[in-house]
Amino acid sequence: MHNLSSLEKQQVGLRVPKYLLDEIDEFTNKFSVNRSEVIIEAIKSYVEEQKANIFYSEFDEACIELNKTITKKSSKDNDTLEDLINELENN
Repeated sequence: MHNLSSLEKQQVGLRVPKYLLDEIDEFTNKFSVNRSEVIIEAIKSYVEEQKANIFYSEFDEACIELNKTITKKSSKDNDTLEDLINELENN
């Protein structure tokens, strides 16, 4: 969660293509919100989506690595699940 100081607003300037600004204005008129609210929500959605993409990418890589380790370990007859867990914790 965000603390109070991180919720403080700061003005920024940006250039937006005219067609996109027209779409934002159309949206703001239709739903009675202001440009800032639309842009803030768009940025928040984008940031959250990128964080999720990074998380799932790293998760996929971890699953692939775990699968390689399990496959390699399963080829040895004397290894147990406990041995695998110990190795994963120590590497």
